[in-house]
Amino acid sequence: MSEQNVEPQKGITVFGVIKGILGFIQNYFKSLIFILILFVIFIAPNLSSTQESANLVRIDLSGVIMESDTLVRDIQNAFESDNIKGVLFVVNSPGGAVSPSLEISMALKRLAEKKPVVAYAAGSMASGSYYASIHATHIIANPGSMIGSIGVIMQSPNIEELAKKVGISEQVVSAGDYKQAGTIMRQWTPKERESLQELIDDIYELFVDDIVKARGLDKAKASEFANARVFIASKAQKAGLIDAVGSIQDAQDALLKLSNVTEPSWQEPDLIEKFSKRFAVEMRSQISTLFYGIGAY
Repeated sequence: MSEQNVEPQKGITVFGVIKGILGFIQNYFKSLIFILILFVIFIAPNLSSTQESANLVRIDLSGVIMESDTLVRDIQNAFESDNIKGVLFVVNSPGGAVSPSLEISMALKRLAEKKPVVAYAAGSMASGSYYASIHATHIIANPGSMIGSIGVIMQSPNIEELAKKVGISEQVVSAGDYKQAGTIMRQWTPKERESLQELIDDIYELFVDDIVKARGLDKAKASEFANARVFIASKAQKAGLIDAVGSIQDAQDALLKLSNVTEPSWQEPDLIEKFSKRFAVEMRSQISTLFYGIGAY
């Protein structure tokens, strides 16, 4: 008897909570709008003035790299700002697509040629995200961070057997021997696989060459640090992939020294922009689990 009474009470409770929330929004909607207007009028300008007086900025690279536009724009803003004297580039990413990783890397190189950039590995600075960071003035890593994974991979499912089971067949009209290279509908031919391997080798060669130049490493020893191995921070330092092991505070102190800033004022991200960036990162991470392509993972 008591069990029968429990479920209705739960349902009523949940419904009551939802009704209460909706009622609150309805009753206080005008008040919320009024508060928002006050924020825009009185608080936002103060935030803007604080932003304008900032002399340091933190830029974050988080999650799987699927695009570069947002990050490159942040780097460009730091490049163009006369007030910004140094940039802290905080990385926690397993890597991602090759082209956007390279785009970020080139933008950071241009920035570092003008003002100091300290890259900090907060968790993972691997493959594509390491590629993005190699031109920083100084690279510091959390002691427990994972560095390296210098390699390139192309993945694609083969759904030929599944397609047969569900009765799906493919119709294709194409021109060129390699137009279907990488298809998911069948096993790749030896000729297609050979061409894809050549492509991956070319990208890998570009990756290694850029790292060797940026970090002053010996290419003859590339098999020791560029074999897709992941290093803990201390071993990454010994391999020459990073400059030091330390905390986020150590990275900030290093940036202050390099930028000659005695009274640091950090530029704070816009709250709405910060939320939208986080949402975009999560969406990219979810999408990347569904689709495969050439990636510096």
